[in-house]
Amino acid sequence: MFRGRFAPSPTGPLHFGSLVAAVASYLDARSCGGEWIVRMEDLDPPREQPGAADSILRTLETYGLEWDGPVLYQSRRSEFYEAALAKLVSLESLYPCACTRKEIADSALPGIEGPVYPGTCRHGLGGREMRAWRVRTNQQEIAFEDAVQGPQSQILERDIGDFILKRADGLYAYQLAVVIDDAEQGITHVVRGADLLDSTPRQIYLQQLLSLPHPMYAHIPLAVNAQGEKLSKQTLAAPLKGDSPGRALWLALDFLQQQPPQELAGANLGDLWPWALANWRLRNIPKARALPAPTL
Repeated sequence: MFRGRFAPSPTGPLHFGSLVAAVASYLDARSCGGEWIVRMEDLDPPREQPGAADSILRTLETYGLEWDGPVLYQSRRSEFYEAALAKLVSLESLYPCACTRKEIADSALPGIEGPVYPGTCRHGLGGREMRAWRVRTNQQEIAFEDAVQGPQSQILERDIGDFILKRADGLYAYQLAVVIDDAEQGITHVVRGADLLDSTPRQIYLQQLLSLPHPMYAHIPLAVNAQGEKLSKQTLAAPLKGDSPGRALWLALDFLQQQPPQELAGANLGDLWPWALANWRLRNIPKARALPAPTL
């Protein structure tokens, strides 16, 4: 069974960039007769906005995006993440770390997403207090074929370093939770924004360590503002409006280069969704990390 998913973080209302990701994952699943799951990635309470999760679900309904089964909330799944950590400890793939961010920044080499952890605590804490759990990486190449962006590869020890799975504040890392939940929900295809492309080798590595299945991945271009910034709460992206969902959906299809006909630009959802499902082509999505967002 083909199963896709949309997994927003409830840090604020959905914006155009969120809609693009939701539409792409929805159409990829539905056009194949598959299921589409919604998951709330509410792992980081300090960043969350009260009421945002409910607002996101209402907006999806307003735009005609119907999901299968109950919504999964990561904040209620700590026992599963803890069990995965215990398994990694038993495999000697996880170790405690006492380093602060400043210590890492002062001693690390640059990597693709910032300082690469130099392995300071790999062989013990030296009497210091534990702050986090890190997974041990190696020089094995992690390679995969992205359905939009093409061939990808990383050597984690060189490019990322040993990465954190449980933080000093006791919160579980996104990399761990997403791997556990994709496996739990039987996700076969992951369609999401290109900002997560560089995270995928870490997730594949964890899947290998935990003997979990490896979904197919497709990373679509991010919608960015006039300054080239990803649309987000931090960049003051405008929330989606509920009064003209047809226009926003047409713009999302156009952004994904699905070539919706101009005569449908003002159409209602009842006319747009059948056309979108019949004409969805993942191969049409441009091989780009980011594209300018249209004016809604």
